[in-house]
Amino acid sequence: MALAVIAESGHAVAMKTMTNTLNIRRADERGHADHGWLDSHHTFSFADYYDPAHMGFRSLRVINDDRIAPGMGFGTHPHRDMEIFSYVLEGALEHKYSLGNGRVLRPGQIQLMSAGRGVTHSEFNPSATEPMRLLQIWIQPRQRGLTPSYTEWHPQSGHTDEPKVLVISPDGRDGSATIHQDAAVYRVRLKPGQSVLHELKPGRGAWLQIATGAATLNGVALEAGDGASAEEPGTLTLQATEPTEALLFDLA
Repeated sequence: MALAVIAESGHAVAMKTMTNTLNIRRADERGHADHGWLDSHHTFSFADYYDPAHMGFRSLRVINDDRIAPGMGFGTHPHRDMEIFSYVLEGALEHKYSLGNGRVLRPGQIQLMSAGRGVTHSEFNPSATEPMRLLQIWIQPRQRGLTPSYTEWHPQSGHTDEPKVLVISPDGRDGSATIHQDAAVYRVRLKPGQSVLHELKPGRGAWLQIATGAATLNGVALEAGDGASAEEPGTLTLQATEPTEALLFDLA
């Protein structure tokens, strides 16, 4: 597919394909914070990292790629008016909520908390020897002051080789976790040479975050940590060049 670089401003690069414009956010352009026990890369402005050109994408506000040392984690802290989910990539995540929920999540599992009018929670790496890695995602809810709630998504046996699986949706369809926003989130898992399509409808925007591996999106090469967005209707084609895992967000 023919490509041409059509704009470059700061760190963002827009590439025109035959179907739509892709805006690329490279892994090494993200914000970075190393606290010793926590090594975190911020796709969007977060905490002490501030970049007015990267404040979020539609309702998607935070994508943090966190690596947490053995036995360490985030102590009890509050949240409100945000839909927050964690996608475990390596190791295990132990979390406890003021809602009474407590669980240890393994790779490929998702926990989604609707903070609503206010909750507190903690997240830790329960292993004394193994590091852990997760993507922490924040999405703004459709309204403020909602009743706090909690839901999970666990892959079923048939999901292992499924290239594209719905993991979060506003109506909980197909066993997905439920979010209070017009947002659909898909887990993409591809073998080398395997591809998957996503049809972006008018008025919606897509964000793709590569967690592991390498792939091309409409012919544009992406590697682990890279993100790409599109806001023009058309077909998005993701093809893996090595084993790849990613999250795809379809947002109002």
